[in-house]
Amino acid sequence: MTSEELQNFCLVEIENLLQNNGKSLKDYAGMPVPNVNSISHFSNSMVVRELQYDISEMQKQHDAYFHQLTVEQMSIYHRVINCVSNKEHGFFFVHGFGGTGKTFLYKTLSTRLRSERKIVINVASSGIASLLLPGGKTAHSMFSIPIELNEESVCRIRINSQKADLIRQAALIIWDEAPMTNKLAFEAVDRTFRDLMKIVCASNENLVFGGKVIVLGGDFRQVLPVIPKGSRAEIVMASINSSYLWKHCEVFNLSRNMRLESGIENSDVDELKLFSEWILQVGEAQCGIIINDRHFVRIPLDLSIPITDDPIHDIVSAIYPNISENSADSRYFQDRAILAATIEIVEEVNDHIVNLLPGEMTEYLSSDSICGSDANVDIDIDWINVEFLNQIRCSGLPNHSLKLKKGVPVILLRNIDPAGGLCNGTRLIVHSLGRNVITADIVSGSNVGDRVFISRVNLIPSDSGLPFKFQRRQFPLALCFAMTINKSQGQTLSTVGLFLRRPVFSHGQLYVAISRVRYKKGLKILLCDENRPEDDLTENIVFTEVFNKIFGKFFYFLI
Repeated sequence: MTSEELQNFCLVEIENLLQNNGKSLKDYAGMPVPNVNSISHFSNSMVVRELQYDISEMQKQHDAYFHQLTVEQMSIYHRVINCVSNKEHGFFFVHGFGGTGKTFLYKTLSTRLRSERKIVINVASSGIASLLLPGGKTAHSMFSIPIELNEESVCRIRINSQKADLIRQAALIIWDEAPMTNKLAFEAVDRTFRDLMKIVCASNENLVFGGKVIVLGGDFRQVLPVIPKGSRAEIVMASINSSYLWKHCEVFNLSRNMRLESGIENSDVDELKLFSEWILQVGEAQCGIIINDRHFVRIPLDLSIPITDDPIHDIVSAIYPNISENSADSRYFQDRAILAATIEIVEEVNDHIVNLLPGEMTEYLSSDSICGSDANVDIDIDWINVEFLNQIRCSGLPNHSLKLKKGVPVILLRNIDPAGGLCNGTRLIVHSLGRNVITADIVSGSNVGDRVFISRVNLIPSDSGLPFKFQRRQFPLALCFAMTINKSQGQTLSTVGLFLRRPVFSHGQLYVAISRVRYKKGLKILLCDENRPEDDLTENIVFTEVFNKIFGKFFYFLI
């Protein structure tokens, strides 16, 4: 093999890795590209990849799924399939709480169409949720949605690109966890799709999403779009059901809990049913009391952790009993976590636990600097020294100092390789700590058991609140004995401790926290907010007006 051939094959492999995550070497100025003339499958590898599913296997999976559909799911299934088969445009929203089988419905639709050699694009608003979908990706990476959005934003998709061609050929697009995404993202996708699809037919420019069949899904009881320092009205107005698109949406409701029919004992079914009903009542503010215009929920005694003078010790002992003796067992940390409302409390709990464990601590320090484009802006940068940058902490950014031990659980803070299961929110167990590489085993998502290698990456926060942009080079990891409630959305755990030293502060947080477990016995709650009116009460924030915008429409109640 000549050096030119070797270089071409290397470029092909790099191109494959990039295209698995919606990128290409062509996106990077100055980078060489492979000689596509000698590689036939490069005509549009994104389309080819979506058509590589084993048709017989897809048919077999579909038949198995189809016979398990509930009456509710079956009605939605036929409505969507008829739209695709008749080449009609359609915009749908599937609303349902955890356990009603939204993901199961998506899988049934996907296998049906893929068995007919049709393209289905599965995306989700978060990396963790995308791992649950067959061939799933994050919506932002798939559709190249800008990070900073306004009313005129469009996606960064060239009209003659491979991605544009893939979207045109797609028979169905499914987007899960839609309520947590800002409406401006959907509107940017709508404008982009209209531009892309008018090439196929000029009238598509006047159709929602360019005439594509779109199925959104999610639960409006969960966390809504994050608006930094946003008011209640601003958060509600940022939701998809406040968009001009919503009037074109056909909404379905899934209300049958499939977990109650999963073969568990009758006594457990009764307990699970009561627990599920209580969770829904919390999510809709249908239980509790009003005190001074604030809504409070009474926490059942059997869920409460007795409090002493050291609440952190109390919650750790309840969720991680005998932690020192079990520290060498990776399975011990795999399905349990402590949840809290703020990152400050989370870091305090994580620091407490990691110091309890045996083993040598390894500290990794970041390299921080002001971005070149902001180095000459109208700001006096003399006061911005390295020590100041090191102290900056913001959401989604690893700290300047990262202290780890072998065997501790960590969470990924960036989408590194979604196709390989490395998404923002993926949980891992540290296997070894090298100087430049951390080896870890994936313990959540669809790639459980895979051993991966994490290196330092350059991270630029988009919402640091500072008048300049800075760059931090650090391992994109954080300890996750504890995590924020918002970070836990999309995770399913066997044991959860809800540490409410500070009450929840936004819509859906309490609902998300208590619904991370499948069964009641896996949930424990410690209340230690000094301002709570009674010992067993905690504040619950629910923006009930967001539900009015759903149920105010023609809503399918399929019994």
